[in-house]
Amino acid sequence: MSLAGNIETRPDGSNLIVDASGTWTLATISGLDKQVRAIAPSSGQSVSIDLRNVGLLDTAGAWVLFRLRERLKGEGFQAEFSHVGDSHEGLFHHIVECEEQPPMNLQKFHPFRRLTDRTGYQSYQMWLETKAMLAFFGEMMLTAAGALLRPRRLKFTSIVSHMEQVGINAMPIVGLLTFLVGVVLTFQGADQLRRFGAEIFTVNLLGISFLRETGILMTAIIIAGRSGSAFAAQIGTMKVNEEVDAMRALGINPIELLVLPRTIALILVMPLLGFYADMAGLVGGALMAVISLDLSIGQFLTQLQSAVPMWSFWVGIIKAPVFAFAIALVGCYNGLKVEGSAESVGRMTTRAVVQSIFLVIVIDAVFSVIFSFIGI
Repeated sequence: MSLAGNIETRPDGSNLIVDASGTWTLATISGLDKQVRAIAPSSGQSVSIDLRNVGLLDTAGAWVLFRLRERLKGEGFQAEFSHVGDSHEGLFHHIVECEEQPPMNLQKFHPFRRLTDRTGYQSYQMWLETKAMLAFFGEMMLTAAGALLRPRRLKFTSIVSHMEQVGINAMPIVGLLTFLVGVVLTFQGADQLRRFGAEIFTVNLLGISFLRETGILMTAIIIAGRSGSAFAAQIGTMKVNEEVDAMRALGINPIELLVLPRTIALILVMPLLGFYADMAGLVGGALMAVISLDLSIGQFLTQLQSAVPMWSFWVGIIKAPVFAFAIALVGCYNGLKVEGSAESVGRMTTRAVVQSIFLVIVIDAVFSVIFSFIGI
């Protein structure tokens, strides 16, 4: 038996014998395929494909022989295999099974249906996320109530440490950004009001917008990106290192040890940061008013006092603890949801920032509607 594959034809009465021999594998099939395609029986002949002399046969070789038989049948000839070895029969059965499988039913792409499916899936995931966060909120409230009944369970050292991290350490960035926003807001407001000869009302615009909305909202967004992400990353890293599981094994409540101190610290320092941001923004606005409007500091303060009621200041400060609680809640919740990988820490930290900012803006909108409804 030759190593290379070979195929020959010989007549046998009204039959045509196709003798296949040698090795029919992927390595030798290119030359054999050309010979197989050239086989053309005479009219009326039946074809017998004799495989008794075939040595090595793989799926590629079997498929070429199978294709020969099917082509001849399609041309109207009676074509069959003969002398198929037991070791080769399984390959042909496998090819027959593959050929008999129905073609894949490719669904037509529907952009609107896909958009609807994705919207529904994301809405369902948002609903599940909301339920889980509400459950975490309830667990946190129960833990806080227990800690208030037994104040010795509160970790005051940890609270003070976190107040330094989220409050004092955040003052430079909060002050700088709100100062610059005050400068920009005053400059843009003066540029627009100058067309109507009402530049003095730039002070009104700055005072009311900054004390009611911009100052505390800017502070909350900065803290969400700075401290909310830090909460998620710190707790998430502890989760990856199995420190949270170790706490539970020792009977220590992670919410009491990790979540409450961060939440209390942020709630205590957020009103102070909001006040600091308001003052930084007003200083920036006053500086730009002196430069662009030729106002003195005394004129600026007089106009500010007459134009801005005290409630505008308290409206912003009242929001601060609520914003702080939302940021701490979301940051700690996502930190505790981290799974055992560094990639999960990054993903949950990003989610904490996005969800915190989204929640802060939603809460601010709700506050605006409420204050407008009660006439404040």
